[in-house]
Amino acid sequence: MLDVRPIPHAIRHATVFGAFDAIPPGGSLVLVAPHLPRPLIAQLRERVELDVEVLVDGPEAWHVRLTRLG
Repeated sequence: MLDVRPIPHAIRHATVFGAFDAIPPGGSLVLVAPHLPRPLIAQLRERVELDVEVLVDGPEAWHVRLTRLG
């Protein structure tokens, strides 16, 4: 699980990319964010094949499982 809420906004996406790059195909990362991270998900989908499952739909925190498919 990676809680990005305390991470400064300027480096938040880079932090997620680094963590996600370490996950092998079939592996998952649960991301905790202050909102549904649509722009980040779009950027990840440009890099890899990805499955997204919203586990907790706010209102204070969103928990999103990102599974690397390819």
